[in-house]
Amino acid sequence: MGKAAAERRLDEAEAMALSRTIRISPQKLNLVAASIRGKAASAAVAELAFSRRRIAGDVKKVLEAAIANAENNHQLDVDRLFVKEAFVGKSFVMKRFRARARGRGARILKPFSNLTIVVREREDAE
Repeated sequence: MGKAAAERRLDEAEAMALSRTIRISPQKLNLVAASIRGKAASAAVAELAFSRRRIAGDVKKVLEAAIANAENNHQLDVDRLFVKEAFVGKSFVMKRFRARARGRGARILKPFSNLTIVVREREDAE
C-alpha cells in the first residue's frame, strides 16, 4: 500500500497528508478514520478533539496537516474542505514473546499502521 498511496495523483482541489508507523492495529485505527470520512473538515476536527479513543489525537494531527497542506500548498479555501478519503494501511508488526507457565512462551504482536487523509474543496451546488 505504501507505493500506491505515494504515487496517487491528486486533483487540483485536493490535498493529502499521511502518517506512517502509528502504533495501533489497523482495525482500531480504521474505526476512528471511518468516523470522519465524508465530513466537513471543521466538523471532523471537532469530533476528533472530543473523541475518547487514544489514537484520535494522532488522527487529528494528520487531518490538521492535510488542511494546512490544502491552504498553504494548494491555495484552497479551508472553510469549504471536507474529508474525501481517510484510509488505513498495514505497516510492520513487532513480534515479542512473554513467558508463560511450564516453560512455554506466548507470542505478542504489536502492530503498526499507516494513515492517509485526503481533503477536497467542495464545489458549490449553484
